[in-house]
Amino acid sequence: MARRPGGITLHLLQSFIEVAAEGSITAAADLLYIAQPTLSAAMKDLETRVGRDLLVRSARGVTLTADGAEFLRYAKQVVEQVVLLEQRYLGRPPLRRLLGVSTQHYSFAVEAFVRMVQGTDAAEYEFSLRETRTWDIIEDVRTLRSELGILYRNDFNRNVIDKLLRDSGLAFQPLFVAEPHIFISRRNSLATRERVTLADLVDLPRLTFDQGANNSFFFAEEILSTLSSAREIRVSDRASIFNLMIGLDGYTISTGIVSDDLDPGIVAVPLDVDERIEIGWIGHSAVPLTQQAQRYLAEVRDVVAGFGVALLD
Repeated sequence: MARRPGGITLHLLQSFIEVAAEGSITAAADLLYIAQPTLSAAMKDLETRVGRDLLVRSARGVTLTADGAEFLRYAKQVVEQVVLLEQRYLGRPPLRRLLGVSTQHYSFAVEAFVRMVQGTDAAEYEFSLRETRTWDIIEDVRTLRSELGILYRNDFNRNVIDKLLRDSGLAFQPLFVAEPHIFISRRNSLATRERVTLADLVDLPRLTFDQGANNSFFFAEEILSTLSSAREIRVSDRASIFNLMIGLDGYTISTGIVSDDLDPGIVAVPLDVDERIEIGWIGHSAVPLTQQAQRYLAEVRDVVAGFGVALLD
């Protein structure tokens, strides 16, 4: 791509940050109150100025190239410094606090998010929480759509997950290790058992979270994903999985951390298997966490500690 004379304006950087955050030029144009063709042309102009392709365009929207992800980190730093200058010397109000989190379907991640928002002292704020697929969590963090992600690994998927993270410039930081439990309805006949075995689950529908086009065993949210099940139902959200636990006596395998407020009518029963679930957060290897992200992780640790789970350093 040929380089064109001309500098990079602050307006271009701000527009690029919005496009990257939304994953869509059309959506970003709506937020910026400009026409979509105008913003699209501006992004082309920015790429020409820097001499690199920053965005991959498709019918589903836009994603960042490797150069685009690196450029975004610098762009955010520049914009944040300008904001600080304006606050100090022009009396501008502080920016709304912003944090994006992408997570597998864990109620403790949602409860920690609720606590973080309740504890913020900002008059205005803007946060995002995405419960989504494993691959999308990694992509969200790689492209800085989210600052951090919450997911699990174990002996089965560790090598695949770690390699994908390394290739994406990301790193996994352990939070805690949990004993596998099944989540079932309180009305299920197994709900009063102290422990259950895989044999106890043979006749029950197994509920798993759909991973879309990346439906590899290695990206499953549930351990023992390679074991066959005569009755299996894939769902896309926690509300559906809980409804199916109650309506069909189905089960899923997870950490055992159940929130009475967020998971009504659901109980966790230890599963008698020689497996462990390591939960951690992922972020960019070379980018330190913001204070808001650190506050969120502190809330996560506080929530899970309340269930007697041993935290990892």
